[in-house]
Amino acid sequence: MMKKKTLTMMTLALLAVMSVTAACSSKSKAQPNVETATGAVDGKKDITIAYNSEPSSMDPHDTNDTVAYSLQKLMLEGLFSFDKDMNVVPVLAESYVANDTATEYTIKLKTGIKFHDGTEFNAEAVKVNLDRLADQTQKLKRNSLFNMVEKTEAVDASTVKITLKTPFGAFINTLAHPAGMIISPKALAEYGKEVSKHPVGTGAYVFKEWTPGTKFVSTKNPSYWGTPAQYDSISFKTVKEDGSRVAMLQTGEADFIYPVPSMQIENLKNDKNVKILENESIIVRYISMNVNKKPFDDVRVRQALNYAIDKNAFSQVVYSGHTSPLNSVIAPNTQFYVEQKSYDYNIEKAKQLLTEAGYANGFTTKIWSNNSSVSSKADEFIQQQLAKIGVTVEVVPMEAATLSEKLYNAPAGSGGEVELYYGGWSPSTGDADWGIRPLLATESAPPASYNTAYYSNPEVDQLIQDGIHTSDPAVRAEAYKKMQEILWNDAPWVFLSVDANMAAAGSNITGINLLPDGSLQVAPEK
Repeated sequence: MMKKKTLTMMTLALLAVMSVTAACSSKSKAQPNVETATGAVDGKKDITIAYNSEPSSMDPHDTNDTVAYSLQKLMLEGLFSFDKDMNVVPVLAESYVANDTATEYTIKLKTGIKFHDGTEFNAEAVKVNLDRLADQTQKLKRNSLFNMVEKTEAVDASTVKITLKTPFGAFINTLAHPAGMIISPKALAEYGKEVSKHPVGTGAYVFKEWTPGTKFVSTKNPSYWGTPAQYDSISFKTVKEDGSRVAMLQTGEADFIYPVPSMQIENLKNDKNVKILENESIIVRYISMNVNKKPFDDVRVRQALNYAIDKNAFSQVVYSGHTSPLNSVIAPNTQFYVEQKSYDYNIEKAKQLLTEAGYANGFTTKIWSNNSSVSSKADEFIQQQLAKIGVTVEVVPMEAATLSEKLYNAPAGSGGEVELYYGGWSPSTGDADWGIRPLLATESAPPASYNTAYYSNPEVDQLIQDGIHTSDPAVRAEAYKKMQEILWNDAPWVFLSVDANMAAAGSNITGINLLPDGSLQVAPEK
């Protein structure tokens, strides 16, 4: 039986959020406080955005960094995307139909749209892109996100039918992920892998130039099919040093900077020529505990560490108060979030649990993290907090590449070398599935994915399958509700915080949204 989506996709997204909220929690879904704007003012037509890192690629199918996606979204569009509150909205799609078992999705496309190179956007263009994303032999960074796709068919010029290998209820959210943006088939054929340097899409801006390490420039698309772009050109500059980005904003060399260090927010708030953009992200911070290793194979130890760390103090010390406590395994602005009863700071409770587990005198362990200044501050805080319950923590900071190699390329079945790992995760599909499955499903232990706790629970695994084997939001909501309760009590992580995203702009700059996933949305909303 097919479920026909006869309402607009925006209406559907709002209905889905309403039903999920009713099913999951007595509290309303938290909405981010985002400054939104709609156009250039004071004659400002060319703007410069300073980012803290270099984009990796202009090929969305082979990208895994948010910076690159922020740039790509100027020029490329997908069938679906997210609005400023991470609700799914249609872009190149008109509507869709899904069957009850979430194995077939038929999508009606908008018509009369062309790529920047003049090529028609149609069902065949979608098929070319989805075939590329689903082909695991391509070895693109986002192939794994689409490995459930069995085949894509162009039913007619404005209709595609996508058949999945297995049921997957979060598939529309996956299509809304920026990895699903559509590239001109002509550009794919002409440039091959070099399309990473030659982005050709249907977006409001057109690629002009990219000098790696220096700047990236896009210009207004005069033939854009939707609402015209606000600016004649947008330039991105890579400025890694925090103070330099702030100085550029204050002198007018940059019009928008991201991110803004939490310790500099208060100073910028006193500058009348600057405005701050801040919202609650969907980025969670946690310490994973390898349940294969003693003493973390004992749930009482894992719960003890949760009680032993003061989450409010963590926020103040590490992020100058610009985070909120993590009260589930996913953040509030993630679809199907359900708030759990917090592990309040309680040293005596932590010591009691350790004693019950046979560790009255504590133990010694190691924590891995990257070697950024923020991670170093977090490690030091964690080390000091756990010392209060007799747990001695050796901090092992690493370069990002080294850390990734040691974490995610561990031999299959080895159980992993890691003991504690301080890190973060952003589910860029905005859905609970991508916030949980890669991190906590049995099958997701390295090297398959990112389960650095090596956590395995058959009941959770079954609920994960229940959550993706249907397109019914009420059924999915119930699965994720139960799942979050179990994970919270099993405590494979020390649940720390939800980041606040912080950017700053000149007071005369409008038209830029800061999304909860940490990306920027500059092209006008549809």
